[in-house]
Amino acid sequence: MVVQAQTASRGRMDLTPAPVHDCPHVVIVGGGFGGLACAQALGSKRVRVTIIDRHNYHLFVPLLYQVATAALSPADIAEPIRKVLRRHDNVDVVMGEVSGIDVASRRVLVGSDGYIPYDRLVLATGSVYNYFGNQRWASVAPGLKTVADARRIRASVLRGLERAELTKDPDEQQPHMTSVIVGGGATGVEMAGAIAELTRCSLHRDFRNIDPTTARTILLEAGERILTPFPEELARYAHRRLEKMGVSVRVQSPVENISPGTVTVAGEVIPACTIVWAAGIRASPAASWLDVESDRLGRVPVDATLAVEGRPGVFAIGDTAAAADEDGRPLPGLAQVARQQGTYLGQALAAELESGTALPPFRFRSRGNAAVVGRSAALFDFGGHRLKGWIAWILWALVHVYLLVGFEKRLLVSIQWFWQWLTYQSGVRIISDEEVCETDAVEAAASNADDDGRGSR
Repeated sequence: MVVQAQTASRGRMDLTPAPVHDCPHVVIVGGGFGGLACAQALGSKRVRVTIIDRHNYHLFVPLLYQVATAALSPADIAEPIRKVLRRHDNVDVVMGEVSGIDVASRRVLVGSDGYIPYDRLVLATGSVYNYFGNQRWASVAPGLKTVADARRIRASVLRGLERAELTKDPDEQQPHMTSVIVGGGATGVEMAGAIAELTRCSLHRDFRNIDPTTARTILLEAGERILTPFPEELARYAHRRLEKMGVSVRVQSPVENISPGTVTVAGEVIPACTIVWAAGIRASPAASWLDVESDRLGRVPVDATLAVEGRPGVFAIGDTAAAADEDGRPLPGLAQVARQQGTYLGQALAAELESGTALPPFRFRSRGNAAVVGRSAALFDFGGHRLKGWIAWILWALVHVYLLVGFEKRLLVSIQWFWQWLTYQSGVRIISDEEVCETDAVEAAASNADDDGRGSR
């Protein structure tokens, strides 16, 4: 790929890939579900497309918890963006970090010294976890948005068991064998169930000095019940199923403090080796880039065509956008919403730029909401119809395999799931030197920060 070395004002360099033909330029920021779907819909149209992402791969985030619990490897749920889009000659990929948007000049600022001009801009930058004003907790209670997060959590769980194996005192063993998940949404429920299965099923014969089946998994939810987006009937089923798997589910239990190795709830200090944050998300900083007022979750308000009002040529989709359905209800932050918005916007922009067709309003078609609780147990809410148990689990597996990018990934994940179901074994249980160093560094930094905080009070 040839990059123009044309220097712009303020010392920035134009990073636009050399155009194949003189066509309108659509820039997409973010290679997640929405951004990738938009790029695919614009593929092979008479439009120049540039997709920018800080990573060179598309990550299937709904299965990231299985990387964190040693069921899958990162390569199983990630696919290079260039590979996905290589058949579209009009689509270019730029790996870079967006630092802002110059709305007046219609430029996306990349890094400290680059920019890419646009005719239409699509923001699909996703979301990050919301610590509700306690950002210092992030260093000891990672969320689950990146491969690095998943590897860190996996290393923490496995290293905790290894440390417990080295001591003969049961009281010293237990904290190393305790995992706390904060947040009773779908991610929290899936993480809790997966960690319980890992310790009680996959690892129960691997150690000699400890019994992994006695490991504690605690799920904390501040509200009155877990899985609030689901009907109460399904939430009760998930609650019972988790407790049957050995998970301690505590509702109406808001977290008061998190420090290295402990979680404080209602005055009770819970020692834990692994702490996972799954208690809410907020949008990326796209609203500040555009200098527009966001909603309480940091999302950019958009109209029925997903356009940002007062910012000509700018659109937002997925977790970045505060969009509503036909009845005015906010659309949830789900992969299916982002995919549908990306496909719609790509097709609509192609029609507008090629033939001047006005953008129609976006219509979301719900495919149901799902969550997996554990082995052969899942929930599916289709609105008027509800499923739970093994039938829902099979449907959940089929849907997620279908949504994976590439036949190779679908086949590989299907085979691994079948083998794990047959043997109760998780295959990715290696702690690399890199993960050991990374986890030690994070723990040391968090401990120092906590000590500094105590000294200042």
